[in-house]
Amino acid sequence: MGRLFVISAPSGAGKTSLVRALLDQRPNLVVSVSHTTRKPRPHEIEGRDYYFVTQQRFEELVREHAFLEHARVFDNCYGTGAAQVSDKLAAGKDVLLEIDWQGARQVRRAMPDCSTIFILPPSSAALAQRLRERGTDSAQTIERRLADAVADMSHYNEFDYVVVNDRFEQAARELAAILDGAGQDLRADRPELTALTASLLR
Repeated sequence: MGRLFVISAPSGAGKTSLVRALLDQRPNLVVSVSHTTRKPRPHEIEGRDYYFVTQQRFEELVREHAFLEHARVFDNCYGTGAAQVSDKLAAGKDVLLEIDWQGARQVRRAMPDCSTIFILPPSSAALAQRLRERGTDSAQTIERRLADAVADMSHYNEFDYVVVNDRFEQAARELAAILDGAGQDLRADRPELTALTASLLR
């Protein structure tokens, strides 16, 4: 039986890059592909990045209880297929869910044995810079994402572990340590996070 890991982060914290680095190192680790009502971006491929569905189809899947979790984020809906996750776990694969804190809360209720990880930026300034450097959003969207990031980060202490993505290589090593069961020093309630989280949540 595989293990289930849930990773959440505010937009711009570097979660996607960290997950890619993990997948490159671990052939037994798979990411569950979510359903979304969002329109595909130019580089995205159906079934690899997301299952792109209409709002009507998404609501049908909700009524059919097909999702392990689902949430509305930035005016779009996202959901994790329950059967997809359970099939991969039964096949002995470790499964990674990249979802927001709302989804993580639902997964914890449904599958309390999962391990949950939150990625924090090293500062608010670093988060703003990363969002600008992506070059995918307008200035107005970036401002909204920064405001929403504060709300997202306020839930960090609901997670089992927190990784601060300051230096990428170190953050990747810490993430790998958690997956290997060696994340005791990265617990979300460790005292050294107090000053950082206070500054991020101002």
